[in-house]
Amino acid sequence: MTAITAEAMAERIGSEWLSDWMTLDQARITAFADATDDHQFIHVDPQAAAVTPFGGTIAHGFLLLSLMPKLAADSGMPTVSDARMEMNYGGNRVRVVRPVRSGSRIRGRFTLMALEQKRPGQWQQTIAYAVEVDGSDQPALIAEWISQIFT
Repeated sequence: MTAITAEAMAERIGSEWLSDWMTLDQARITAFADATDDHQFIHVDPQAAAVTPFGGTIAHGFLLLSLMPKLAADSGMPTVSDARMEMNYGGNRVRVVRPVRSGSRIRGRFTLMALEQKRPGQWQQTIAYAVEVDGSDQPALIAEWISQIFT
């Protein structure tokens, strides 16, 4: 992963990065269910989920959102070189657009929307994040994510 200054990153507004594809398997979905205590049958019971309109188990929407750091790290999107820390600040327009079946291949699409210096040593970054599903022209999740970067 390339590291560049915050000023150089700010010059990349509108740039887009794609992560590698990853398979979202049942083991990961079940592990997320265990971590969050969300064991709704559509996520963890293949037999019961098979008779739903989904035709099988699906990933939690929050799992798709929580994969953002992993997918971003796999995208080649540069980081801010002199960052001491980066913190989540919140999200805008988070929508789960379509279900993701267990076993599907997904990737993240990241677009730098804004990077503004709020005060010396503090930057606010807004990224458009979409989870794409292999073989579909519609994303599974879309969001605008805001981070604070401290240099």
